[in-house]
Amino acid sequence: AVVCVVCGFDCLMAIGKQAADVLVLTPWLAPIVWEGTFSRDILNAQYLQKNLVTGVVTFAVEKYVQFIEGFMRSANKYFLAGHHVNFYLFTDNPEKISHLQMAPENQLFVIPVQNDPRWQDIPRSHMDILSSYIHSQFQHEVDYLYCVDIDVQLLAHIGVEIIDALVATISSWQVIPQHKDRDYETHPGSQAATPEGQGDFHYTASFYGGSVDEVYKLTRACSQGEMEDRENGIEAWWHHESHLNRYLLHHRPTRLLSPEYYWDTELSSSAIQVKRMCPVHRDS
Repeated sequence: AVVCVVCGFDCLMAIGKQAADVLVLTPWLAPIVWEGTFSRDILNAQYLQKNLVTGVVTFAVEKYVQFIEGFMRSANKYFLAGHHVNFYLFTDNPEKISHLQMAPENQLFVIPVQNDPRWQDIPRSHMDILSSYIHSQFQHEVDYLYCVDIDVQLLAHIGVEIIDALVATISSWQVIPQHKDRDYETHPGSQAATPEGQGDFHYTASFYGGSVDEVYKLTRACSQGEMEDRENGIEAWWHHESHLNRYLLHHRPTRLLSPEYYWDTELSSSAIQVKRMCPVHRDS
């Protein structure tokens, strides 16, 4: 394989067996990141020269507080290891968070959200809260921002190969031939509705991000769409994920992460070489 010294990716797509099996470039020429398509050494060197700070936002309210320790332990180990990362944890139970040992280059910021009525429906308030905090705080503290579900565990390194202006993760269901992927929103009155035949990929809302400016535009637009739907008595089937997919249809990602970066454990993993992040089950 020949790796480009400019971008750190395998521009010739000479990645052995996997090149014949998966798509590594979109029709709009955005790379799709799979194991074996990049040089982490080259990308790390480029990233370090820029002295960047990346933020990770996650939400742990009500019963989801049980996932905090597991998520933070694995993310502290595997997410942009060796680089400066700010973790922003929104929770309604900050007193339940035990002391978490962080890597020297990482910081954890706990943001209490109790007594905020907007948190009564997390799927519908997610984008609104995010856009508000990006505008008031995060844009002054980080260069890139990624949103990750709290009920996941990182199993392998997720490095600077994810860094780009607008980044989305392809749904793992999309690469399994015998499974039908999640449908796009079809309600004609919804702001998240996607006309039949116009979708590119189905993206999961469990892991997305990009530059702080682009993530602000995304979350603000999705929040406005959700608000209009609520005013019209409409709720998108997949909540903010539906609005995310509609936005990314008209503002295509500059980099796509393969399902390796969020693999649904209900599916066989034979279709991928490595599972970097997977959901974990919640206790009742």
